[in-house]
Amino acid sequence: MKLSIKLELSEARHMVAAALTKAAELGVPETVCVVDDGGYPLVLERMDGARVTGPQIAWNKAFTAAGHKRSTHLFNQMPNGPALPGNEAFGIQWSFEGRFAVFVGGFPIVVDDEVVGGVGLSGGNGEQDTQCGVAALKALQELLNDHRVLVAADIKK
Repeated sequence: MKLSIKLELSEARHMVAAALTKAAELGVPETVCVVDDGGYPLVLERMDGARVTGPQIAWNKAFTAAGHKRSTHLFNQMPNGPALPGNEAFGIQWSFEGRFAVFVGGFPIVVDDEVVGGVGLSGGNGEQDTQCGVAALKALQELLNDHRVLVAADIKK
């Protein structure tokens, strides 16, 4: 039997607050979703003025990052992204009723080398979504000073 670490609501809220603060600094209306290790939302927030499509997209990105244990943009990154035409996972984006996201904005949450959830962002361009996602991960790292939190854009666990 394995003991596991669980992401809690207060930690998810702390991450979302950091991502939204970064989005406000950038002047970008974002939607942020933090999911648990099963891909189910703990917190989902949409800033005033953010697109109505944002909540579903952010959730899909967080779901994918948590479930597949990698940043979503790595699926279609040249030259060896597994979801690119001709590669082993081409078409994976149609899995899970189309919930599998293979573009920038989803990051697994890795604590003490274990994926405990995911964070997904929608509303900015790829660079802006990434900055907000990294801000969320950094906020968790600062909060959990007795654990190792992976703070990076390119995560493949």
